[in-house]
Amino acid sequence: MDPVFPGMLAEIDAFLDGAPAGPGWSQDMLAMGEQVLEAWLAARGEVPGDDTVEGFRLLALHRQGCKGVPSFNACRETCREIVFRHNAAALYRDDKSEMLNQLRLQAMVVKHLALFVGGKLIDSGLGDFCCASRPLHQPGAA
Repeated sequence: MDPVFPGMLAEIDAFLDGAPAGPGWSQDMLAMGEQVLEAWLAARGEVPGDDTVEGFRLLALHRQGCKGVPSFNACRETCREIVFRHNAAALYRDDKSEMLNQLRLQAMVVKHLALFVGGKLIDSGLGDFCCASRPLHQPGAA
């Protein structure tokens, strides 16, 4: 288990293994995503902001966290997917089966974010192979 976010990952895994979700589970997962990005910013010596992008603090924290770290752009679509699944779960609140499906997908994506960022906190080079990484766009890069 990842040593950076063990409690969060255990909670997500319990849900994915069949533990019931509370009424605010989707919002809780947004908050977990924010906690992951807050940890990233704190590790960089930055104070996490309270701004929102498109109504979500998670997206603003990502924007703040990727400045100067091209490989962190890899998390942009992950954060957007967390928000999308949150919105989809709300859309399907009358269809319990589909809402649960959206919550499961959201949980998987939050777990992915925690594992990736946790890995970057341990090894900052993680993700440097990404197509958004600056060395790939410099002259002479293979």
